[in-house]
Order: sequence, then C-alpha cells, then structure tokens
Amino acid sequence: MKDAPRAIPREVARRRRQADTLGLSYSSLMDRETRATVDDHRALRLWLRLLTCSQLIERHVRSRLRERFGITLPRFDLMSQLERHPQGLKMNELSRLLMVTGGNVTGIVDQLVKEGLVERVDDAADRRAWRVKLTRTGDKAFAEMARAHEEWVVALLAGLSRKDADALMQLLARLKQATLEKSA
Repeated sequence: MKDAPRAIPREVARRRRQADTLGLSYSSLMDRETRATVDDHRALRLWLRLLTCSQLIERHVRSRLRERFGITLPRFDLMSQLERHPQGLKMNELSRLLMVTGGNVTGIVDQLVKEGLVERVDDAADRRAWRVKLTRTGDKAFAEMARAHEEWVVALLAGLSRKDADALMQLLARLKQATLEKSA
C-alpha cells in the first residue's frame, strides 16, 4: 500500500502565511519559541513568546527603515533620543540612554554629522565636552521617519482588538512590576 502524502500541519501553513505577510522567510520564524515544547516550563515558553514577538516587530521595523530611509535602527534610536532632548546630549548620556558603548555612539554620531543630520556643539557648562543635537535637516528627517515608524507599528499590532491591546498592556505592566521587584 502506498503511503498517503503527508499533510502540512495547520500551524506550519499559518506560519508560512505570517512570514509572507511580514516579508520574511519561513525559516526566520523557526525560532526558539517554535522549538519549545509543552515539557518546557511555562515561564520559559512565555518569555520565548515575548522575545519572539519583540524580535519579529524589530526585524520588520529595521527592514522598513533601511528600505524607505536608508537608515539603521541604531541611528534611528540615537536620533530619537536627540529629538526628546532638544538641548542636546553629551556622548556619555547618549551611551547610557542607548545602552551601548561610547565607541558605538561615536561611530553613529560621526556618520550622522557627515550627513548633516546632527551636529556637535560646545557645552556651555563644561568646556571640555560637547553636546550632540539634531540639525534642522535632522529634525525634519526624523519627524518623517517617526511618523512612518508609528504607522508600521500600528499596522503590525492591528490584529489586536482595543480590548485585547488594553488587556495585554495591563498584563505586561504587571509582569514589568513583578520583574522589577524580583531584580531589586
């Protein structure tokens, strides 16, 4: 008797559609969460689900920033910090806020200065230091990127109803608080 062709499980088909929708390869969705089993601790599976969702969103945003604006996510993040601090930030402040080394910040700032998006200005309070600020060109460019970024994230999360999104926000707030208490 001939073996019947193996049917593709619904979950695999769903993940293939999801990958196509996000513009990703199917293999990129085969992540740690996918490989987790019911034998793994529930907390581990939950953490892997959170991590996977975060990585999928970040991957999508990185790709869109690169395609539409020719900019990397770290450069976008640095400009975002400068937009929040119009008086500018010292390099060590940027490093702390972005949670990267000073060398990484210096390289990104150097690139953005060359492109005329940020500038280094003397720090009136500390003659040995300078502050990094968005230029007018950088401010306009960032505003356009930020609008697009928001649209992309809204579209990615559009599958959640308002009620589900509110419930998820509340649950994640509780998780955040519990995690902060445990790590204190």
